Amino acid sequence: MAIINFANPARFLTFADRVLPWVAGAAVLVLAYGLYLVVGAPGDYQQGDTAKIMFIHVPSAWLAMMAWGVMSMAALGTLVWRHPLADVTAKAAVPIGAAFTLICLVTGSLWGRPMWGTYWVWDARLTSVLVLFLMYLGLAALWRAIEDPSRAARAAAILTLVGAVNLPIIKFSVEWWNTLHQPASVLRLGGSTIHPALLTPLLVMAAGFLLLFTTLLLAAMRNEIFRRRIRTLQMMKALGARG
Repeated sequence: MAIINFANPARFLTFADRVLPWVAGAAVLVLAYGLYLVVGAPGDYQQGDTAKIMFIHVPSAWLAMMAWGVMSMAALGTLVWRHPLADVTAKAAVPIGAAFTLICLVTGSLWGRPMWGTYWVWDARLTSVLVLFLMYLGLAALWRAIEDPSRAARAAAILTLVGAVNLPIIKFSVEWWNTLHQPASVLRLGGSTIHPALLTPLLVMAAGFLLLFTTLLLAAMRNEIFRRRIRTLQMMKALGARG
């Protein structure tokens, strides 16, 4: 079924009601299996069990960037194609992306303390991820500051596309500048440099995080549609009372 078939909010709600329980159930099962693998995974030969923070830190970092990517595509849908659900998707993804970015920052600080001797350093990757988090907060404030959903959607879409410039900076910061972060070790042309005993739990946790993100996004989109319907009914009622 083509994605354009879900342009109708009512049709999307029907789809979400059917899919949500299955996606949520899959997220729980995959995350539970991932945690089981994490518990049995060996510690790193240098970092010991501290390295297991990566099973939360890395997937949350990926999802933090992916959420902004989803919002960027939704921004194009708003500005170019005027897709009815584009701004709903963009608005729903903001708090979810912000949450994953915060988890990334917190777990990174906890991981960095025993390895670097400090919770925070102003290197390129940490700073660019912090900028990403601040942009999420700025978008959330923008959505709340403009009462008209259409105007808010256009303003947020422009800011989202401008902020997308930060994504390649985060990705390639370890190659462009000297940072404390190691270069890419999972998604690289020469293959992963992580031992399979650690790579398998990491990929399973990443899949679980992706399913969790999908669950939260679908639920948030459904809630936003209901919220807009209530707002429309309240406006109609107010206009009727005036008439």
